[in-house]
Amino acid sequence: MLHVPALPGSPRNELSLNAIIDWVLTDANALAGGGTDGLIVENFGDVPFYPRQVPPHTVAYMTALAGEVRRRFKLPLGINILRNDPASALAIAAAVAANFIRVNIHTGARLTDQGVIQGTAHKTLRYRKLLGCDVKIFADVDVKHSAPVAARELGDEVEEIVSRGCADAIIVTGSATGRQTAHGDLKTAKQSAGGAPVIAGSGVDLTNMGGVLEVADGLIVGTAFKLDSVTSNPVESERVRAFMAAVRTLRHD
Repeated sequence: MLHVPALPGSPRNELSLNAIIDWVLTDANALAGGGTDGLIVENFGDVPFYPRQVPPHTVAYMTALAGEVRRRFKLPLGINILRNDPASALAIAAAVAANFIRVNIHTGARLTDQGVIQGTAHKTLRYRKLLGCDVKIFADVDVKHSAPVAARELGDEVEEIVSRGCADAIIVTGSATGRQTAHGDLKTAKQSAGGAPVIAGSGVDLTNMGGVLEVADGLIVGTAFKLDSVTSNPVESERVRAFMAAVRTLRHD
């Protein structure tokens, strides 16, 4: 994860755009140098988040940031525009030739700290077609920092996100950023995803990554790579190297 500090125009913004770019590139260098397989740029610092469409300046700043990352690091790149703006994420991804976007609420509806947010898979897939790009859609199920409007079986939600929402991969998280993803939820998602990759999206660290990778096809790691395991802190390269060394050992096994 490349957690972008608060952008200009956001309530907690303290850094110039150039300083933010330097922060993000320093984190990216630590992640890439430590052996990670890919990067995700996310406007993490822009709290409180817009529930849906972000303003044009956010799109412009995130495009500039993602473009700098793309030019310097030849790794798969993802875009996530919080809280739930897949159209902007797709536009940025198309502009910088990113590989995928993350969509927190792709289908259904969730109660969040931004209110009730409804998925717009019907618009997202059509916009991707309009742009003529092959950007993959990584969709969360039962996403963190939210609650269901009506209780449903996790397996049913996963099956529908793939079959009716046409998502390319599924992300399963814990209840909040840094909270561990439940092993049972990963198993249910894997059984219901119809062959689509299932990714553990939060709470993975050196102590549990082996068990998680017994089920999940991939990991999104943020907090565990940060100084003192604080999400808003810079990436610590030693943590990345130790984690990825353990991943390589598991791959060889």
